[in-house]
Amino acid sequence: MNIDSLKFFLSTEQKCSYLENHVSASVFVDPEGEMSTALYSILINHGFRRSANYVYRPHCPECNACKPTRIPVKLFSATRSQKRVWNRNKDITVSEAKAEYNEEHFELYKKYVHTRHEEGEMNHEDPHRYFEFLNSEWCKTAFYEFRLEGKLVAVAVTDILSQGLSALYTFFDPEYEKRSLGSYAILWQIEKSIKLNKPYLYLGYWIKECKKMQYKTKFKPIQIWQNDEWIQIKED
Repeated sequence: MNIDSLKFFLSTEQKCSYLENHVSASVFVDPEGEMSTALYSILINHGFRRSANYVYRPHCPECNACKPTRIPVKLFSATRSQKRVWNRNKDITVSEAKAEYNEEHFELYKKYVHTRHEEGEMNHEDPHRYFEFLNSEWCKTAFYEFRLEGKLVAVAVTDILSQGLSALYTFFDPEYEKRSLGSYAILWQIEKSIKLNKPYLYLGYWIKECKKMQYKTKFKPIQIWQNDEWIQIKED
């Protein structure tokens, strides 16, 4: 199956989760159609994103604030602050776990969302919904465990694609706030992309007006998908 044979649909409009007084909608790939890591690798290069088995791209009626982002990893240059984060976490070990439900992961996830995203759409209390949101039947996905002296402190759920890694979702122990584990996970995934000889790390969507997403533009250079092409942006 190739991309030309895919069917696309438009979702109904709903309240935007990120911008007040906005409505959102998405164009999504037919969930009944055949999908694969290879096809998704093409689609993500055109601004699409995965959630569970669904592949979508924002298609809002009144704005185009959501910008797909990616880091060309071999061009990445860490700031002084990012270098400090990297050095601060040298005592953390990272290993890959199987892409299957893990109770230890779920307990850390609940602790994270209750602190950071209690009212957000990612707050899945049900174990089945939690794992369904992160995993996919057709995509190659890794659950990278970050441990400090054996204790699980973070999990980075990462899709492994043809031309890069896609940072799907990262959750971490809020008790270790001073370690900046979210930033460290991105830095680690940049290094992992380089080791795998994959040129890009995809970070999902970025909205300039959304404060929660401003961390993404601190990883430079960063590119956004705009007007059917990837362009580099400059953000402080």
